[in-house]
Amino acid sequence: MNAESPNSNDDPKVLVSTDWLARHLKSPDLRILDGSWYLPDAGRDPKAEYAEAHIPGARFFDIDEISDHRSELPHMAPPVEKFMSRLRAMGVGDGHQIVVYDGAGLMSAARVWWMFRLMGQKNVAVLDGGLPKWRAEGHPLTDDNPIIRDRHMTVTRQNHLVRDVTEVARAAKLGDHVIIDARAPQRFSGEAAEPRAGLRSGHIPGSRNVFYRDLLNDDFTMKPAEELRGIFEGAGVDLSKPAITTCGSGVTAAVLSLALERIGKTDHSLYDGSWSEWGMYADLPIETGPAA
Repeated sequence: MNAESPNSNDDPKVLVSTDWLARHLKSPDLRILDGSWYLPDAGRDPKAEYAEAHIPGARFFDIDEISDHRSELPHMAPPVEKFMSRLRAMGVGDGHQIVVYDGAGLMSAARVWWMFRLMGQKNVAVLDGGLPKWRAEGHPLTDDNPIIRDRHMTVTRQNHLVRDVTEVARAAKLGDHVIIDARAPQRFSGEAAEPRAGLRSGHIPGSRNVFYRDLLNDDFTMKPAEELRGIFEGAGVDLSKPAITTCGSGVTAAVLSLALERIGKTDHSLYDGSWSEWGMYADLPIETGPAA
């Protein structure tokens, strides 16, 4: 399955258009995943929405279930064995081109994309504009469940794509990485309370703020590469340094990771614990106010 398309921006390793997916919808090597996830205050049930209507052939990828339940932090990346077993049961494996979408447009699908990358899978892309754009254009939807056949997946975890709290604290102290926070400006500055109880307000010292929504157009498609680059640079992001993305719980940080990949920057990693972890510990330093 190649990237040839009237839309020259299609890249089956990063981002594909609704037109691309519509043309490849019946490909036997295509696997579509609904990676919808929402904060509790959104009042949306992604599983119920999937059951009601999804893109034909799509399987539901449960971000909260396919996670490390040994951790008290929300939806941390799962152990390799759990990821392999869950994807095998979903009929997703070696040789497949994977396309992930979500019901918000482009949000949690990027987290699923990053998880596949973490597990060494490169033939995975996010659907640009997600389910809202697919639906608005009149493409087919169904409530039928796909026929599942087990498929083996070879997993080689790419540890350089994820960072823990110790590594992020070191990077913040030394300044040898640029830390980019995807949260809304009011949360980054500490003016707005965190949606999760018990967390301090503010941001990791020295980090830069690029609200993930600013990377998207009104139809939830990702902005062109040069515009993305300008947004990062305008926020004071030094693109010559390796990047660490972060957010509230490691979901929208992946939108930043996707955008960095989109502009050709490959030396990026994601802080999986994000503010759910950093904001919890009183001995970790925080800053408030806009980025310096």
